[in-house]
Amino acid sequence: MNPVDILRLLSLAAIWGASFLFMRIIAPVIGTIPTAFFRVSIAFVGLLVILALMRIDWNFRGKLKIVMVLGLINSGIPATFYSVAAQVLPAGYSAIFNATTPLMGVLIGGLFFSEKLTMAKVSGVFLGLFGVGILTGAGPVAFDLQLLMGALACLLATTCYGFAGFLTRRWLDHQGGLDSRLAALGSMFGATVFLLPLFGYSVISQPPASWGGWSVWLSLLGLGLVCTALAYILYFRLLSSIGPVKSMTVTFLIPPFGVLWGALLLDEPLGMAHLYGGVLIAAALWLVLKPAAAASAVKGPAR
Repeated sequence: MNPVDILRLLSLAAIWGASFLFMRIIAPVIGTIPTAFFRVSIAFVGLLVILALMRIDWNFRGKLKIVMVLGLINSGIPATFYSVAAQVLPAGYSAIFNATTPLMGVLIGGLFFSEKLTMAKVSGVFLGLFGVGILTGAGPVAFDLQLLMGALACLLATTCYGFAGFLTRRWLDHQGGLDSRLAALGSMFGATVFLLPLFGYSVISQPPASWGGWSVWLSLLGLGLVCTALAYILYFRLLSSIGPVKSMTVTFLIPPFGVLWGALLLDEPLGMAHLYGGVLIAAALWLVLKPAAAASAVKGPAR
């Protein structure tokens, strides 16, 4: 990669790592559903303005409904789960758990999409889950039911990401595909439509005790416009420049930034479990992402 692409990659990791910081500021104040709703709706408006300025061709090729469903799976539900986690977990924890996305992809691909499994990938999954266990059980945060619920919420979010990756390939990557910028816009629109009635119900039935001050709303703008809308544009630029495999290495870089922002700006405690759990998850990702030898491939169950 040239220096410009390296800078883009590091910037993207820093931006996505900051999303966990913003959620940690927002969710405990205004609640789960409002945090998730404002994130996707602000991102939708931001993308709408950006793409309008870019004067793209607004042709969804009859796939708008499909893209909206993908938005529910890839944005609406995960944003809600991460907002749940943000109420009980430090930002660094959520960032590290987010790195299990490729591991979930391996399990989901083998179980539901007839993807080939290898010993390296299976080993990577177990090693990654072991790293999650170390971080959860031996980290600087007290091990209790709240911690377990937060960790489970993060893992459910990464499970949604895993399903979304395969469904995107199945539903969109045929008949010429769809402009990825339009896919991002439609995805955020679908997530916003899904969360709108839930947001209305939550505000009526159990309104937040406070809607927060300027720090919460600046964090919401940062979460929606920078960490979601702008990050999508930056990621798509990387995909076209260096390809999907190298772009996926951003997964390795997000946890250090998430831990760093939490420690610097929120005074979150650091412990050796961050290092041990992070190293194990990074090693697991390497096993999952490295090229597999054909001889070691074991076909997953057909569905």
